[in-house]
Amino acid sequence: MSTVQSGRSERSDRGSGRGRHAFRNWAGHVHAHPHTFACPASAEELSGIVTDAAAAGDRLRIVGAGHSFTPVAAGDDVMVSLDALSGIVAVDEPRMRVRFGAGTRLRDVPALLEPFGLALENQGDVNPQALAGAISTSTHGTGIGFTGFAGTVTGLSLMGPDGQLRALSAEADPETFDLARVSLGVLGVITEVELQCVPAFDLIAEEKVAGFDELLDGLTKRMRGADHFEFYWFPHTDSVLTKTNTRVGPGQSGPGHLAEAGVRNRWLNLLDKEVVENGALRLAVELGAKIPAAVPPINRIAQSVVADRTYRAPGHDVFVTPRRVRFNEMEYALPFAAGPEAIREIRETIEAKGWSISFPLEVRCAAADDVPLSTASGRETMYIAVHRFIKEDFAEYFRVIEEILCRHGGRPHWGKIHTRTAAELSELYPRFADFCALRTRLDPEAMFGNRFTDSLFGLTRR
Repeated sequence: MSTVQSGRSERSDRGSGRGRHAFRNWAGHVHAHPHTFACPASAEELSGIVTDAAAAGDRLRIVGAGHSFTPVAAGDDVMVSLDALSGIVAVDEPRMRVRFGAGTRLRDVPALLEPFGLALENQGDVNPQALAGAISTSTHGTGIGFTGFAGTVTGLSLMGPDGQLRALSAEADPETFDLARVSLGVLGVITEVELQCVPAFDLIAEEKVAGFDELLDGLTKRMRGADHFEFYWFPHTDSVLTKTNTRVGPGQSGPGHLAEAGVRNRWLNLLDKEVVENGALRLAVELGAKIPAAVPPINRIAQSVVADRTYRAPGHDVFVTPRRVRFNEMEYALPFAAGPEAIREIRETIEAKGWSISFPLEVRCAAADDVPLSTASGRETMYIAVHRFIKEDFAEYFRVIEEILCRHGGRPHWGKIHTRTAAELSELYPRFADFCALRTRLDPEAMFGNRFTDSLFGLTRR
């Protein structure tokens, strides 16, 4: 295994040291005021911060991009950014496994992997998150043949309350490793993450408009027939925007009708994502927030002018779309076959309630995995996400839609808004009790938590 020197990711611009510090998540809905905010430059410095917090009886939370919509990263006592613990630590080239500092941002990974001809197997549609945060909240992309990030983890370094590091893998402490792959940060501080990577690849992207009912009638078949498939439905319309991505090796032609797909100009792609998608969406949601009655016609106009397009680009350029318009989000992971019926029920409910919903419904899928607290643990999964513009109240909309998704066996995304309790979550995850027992053993004082994580795992701090 060769050791690689690498530059650091962008560091947090928040201050360090004692004295109250303000934290606000990306959406602006979650606030915290820890008395200490630290940005350690090394694992040794981090160890001192952890042991000092333990000695003082403080609780400690790790924060990355603050992109979770729940208070999962918020801390009242000590908050720590791992931005300086970033970059590639080591590369096992024969096995295509790469070890990263846990604070490495997803947006920096493609450039770090490029010299090795490697890529992440799959990605979601945003990339500011730190790797540790992405795996710890069961972040995922789309594709019925691919797991979320946690399913690609092959090793972890975990720091406990005593400031000592433990190396975890399928070979070293496999039981702890198994449960720690999705942990919401309550088992300790993840300092390094090893991921199974793949050879670099291109994606041929096909974006097409389809009829709502027609798509849902064949949705599961459509998802099984594509490498990566997702769709967006703007409420109050009868059509959807589908996105189908086909994987090809660099320099290889695409299959069948995709053989002539050309590499799209990077700047043209950026123009579409930044100006057309984000710019038009901002105008629509700002107007909709002021005049709710205008939302249905705006959505219908927006959907009617969407044009089909096909283009080719490196995988990460296709997967990721900048999100400049801020929103709050709830997402549930349903058993794969239950998705279409739940989506139809959501549509009927929106119309029956007379709501004006400007943000689209987003639907994706993932393979089953064996990660105990993964939202796709043990079952193929269809993900349904709903959003509301940050200037609009989401409470009633999310509450009613959550009831629908729960009736269909949904599990909430760990980093997105939900109201599930420990008792309810224990019914959704067969190894939930095992995870809680491990947390008690590794962190008996529950210092790596907050009130929100306590509510998820049924803890009362001593």
